[in-house]
Amino acid sequence: MEAIFEKRYIVQVSEVDFKQQLKLSSLFVYLQDMATEHANRLGVGRNVIQSKYGIIWVLNRARVDIIRYPKFKEEIIIETWPEQPEKVEFNRNFIVYDIERNIIAKAFTQWVVIDFNKRRLRRSSIIEEKFPEIERKRAIECTLGKIKPAGSLALSYKKTVGYSDIDVNEHLNNAKYIDYIMDCFSVDKHKKHSVKSIDVNYMHESLPGETIQLYTDTADIKDNLVYIEGIKEDTKLTSFKAQILIE
Repeated sequence: MEAIFEKRYIVQVSEVDFKQQLKLSSLFVYLQDMATEHANRLGVGRNVIQSKYGIIWVLNRARVDIIRYPKFKEEIIIETWPEQPEKVEFNRNFIVYDIERNIIAKAFTQWVVIDFNKRRLRRSSIIEEKFPEIERKRAIECTLGKIKPAGSLALSYKKTVGYSDIDVNEHLNNAKYIDYIMDCFSVDKHKKHSVKSIDVNYMHESLPGETIQLYTDTADIKDNLVYIEGIKEDTKLTSFKAQILIE
């Protein structure tokens, strides 16, 4: 059993922004790719758990800390490992290195499983397969508390979920949420600032045709913190909550 999985990536032109550095959403794509491939290697990939238990993996929470963004054509190494399942959550860690093995980013994620047809949360015990025992510290020593606004919310823009936004689960892909969040800020803002850390809580899946209202709260901007929330226009359900630390 491959307890710690490692993979190399070369940053492509389609994955960078105008600064020629890896977009945050592209990093989330890498992390999703790593989690998917490692789950397959551990015998708990999507196809297996869907056919055996009628469930699928869904990302519930993600915290990513950036030390340095990789550049266009740069080769990086990512390693990932899972923790032992909790009652509901499955925790997974990531560390991103440059080619000289300097740490340039870290991530901690929480996954859950839901019934594929009823879209209801299931307990982790439904999966009979065992996860590897790994004696290793968490990538980010953090306690994921509630993400909440500090002040009033201001509407930034609205976005309707389309074909190019959805994934194999036919809902808004977790990395696309990051693009939605980044689009809350102008190009000029992106020229002046960069995201050093992001904490995202995925709350209700967003489906094709649904319109999400994206709000920002800058009450804590003195501490370089910005809160972002996505609310479904029709149902008023919160799609996600996020907080970013800017530099």
